[in-house]
Amino acid sequence: MKILILALSGIGDALMFTPALSLLRKELPDAEIDILVMIKGAEDLYKSNKNINRVIYFDFLKKGFFSSVKFIFSLRSKYDLTINVYPSNRKEYNIISYLIGAKKRAAVEYLRRDRENFGFLNNIRIKENDAFHNAITNIRLVEKILNKTLREEPPYDFSLSNEDLFYAENYLNDIQINEDDFVVGFHPGCATLKNHIKRRWEPEKFAALADRLIKEDNAKILIFGGLEEEELKSRIASLVNSPGLHLVKAKSLSSSAAIMKRCNLFVTNDSSLMHVASALKLKVVAVIGPTNRLYIHPWKTDYRIVSLNLACSPCFFYSPKPLVCYRNDVKFKCIKEITVDMVYEAVKEMKDVKQETKKWWL
Repeated sequence: MKILILALSGIGDALMFTPALSLLRKELPDAEIDILVMIKGAEDLYKSNKNINRVIYFDFLKKGFFSSVKFIFSLRSKYDLTINVYPSNRKEYNIISYLIGAKKRAAVEYLRRDRENFGFLNNIRIKENDAFHNAITNIRLVEKILNKTLREEPPYDFSLSNEDLFYAENYLNDIQINEDDFVVGFHPGCATLKNHIKRRWEPEKFAALADRLIKEDNAKILIFGGLEEEELKSRIASLVNSPGLHLVKAKSLSSSAAIMKRCNLFVTNDSSLMHVASALKLKVVAVIGPTNRLYIHPWKTDYRIVSLNLACSPCFFYSPKPLVCYRNDVKFKCIKEITVDMVYEAVKEMKDVKQETKKWWL
């Protein structure tokens, strides 16, 4: 059996499919399973995944319409089954799956804007459930494909190479991170498409939290983020009045993850690196405003969510519509009024009494 997984929507979404992928491979050990991605970070994520035969990278956004159509038709009739990972509620993804021409096309039936995004082009479907974590929804979709109930809920799968771990070891030595340091990772960014920048906790608050952790807990702070977030990271650094903060500039997602692995704790917005932190089994403090926490909470690791739990939340569900706040008092109050004290208390609650002293990279 030849299977093509379409993980076109983002790094976090690709990572949240890995538990379902583990089960799919376990049930179909002889299947040829390929994955199609269009984001470099997703390619990086899957390149060492033992459950994948081949990672196919194609940047549809940069290649343009005619090159994209030619590429899609190069895959035509090569697969028995295509799977659109959840979430990926866009008509383009459903059209790509349809044009590839597999007889079986699996995707979730979304509660919002499914028909207008051509969800009907798929013929193996389960209905979206707002009470399920994304990883669970992907597992349910695989159950539908296999016509079998699966009793397992595996962790995320993000394998790091020895090269990535040695890169991280050298990097941490260069910035003088010692084995007994209390290291806190920050990810102050998140996706910006469809107004999702409004999911971010303010950089001024990340800076104030860093100052407090450095002064009161003798912490070392590592700030992570992609190339598009360099300005954001630099802005936070400029606001911190204490030594002990470092801006991480890694060469790839996997090398960044290898550095993240050293963190004793990770403070993050609702973002792809929140899911990477989960895959690494880090303790996670997630600052979450409009997103449905049941969808995306850290998976199979110890975590705390800092949220105002407003009556109007969550207001962000999976739809191509941009994120909008309908409040009349404070726009995006759910994220703007989360205080530094609230996040600091969650960090203190999560902090180990005794720090790990073994060499983390072994």
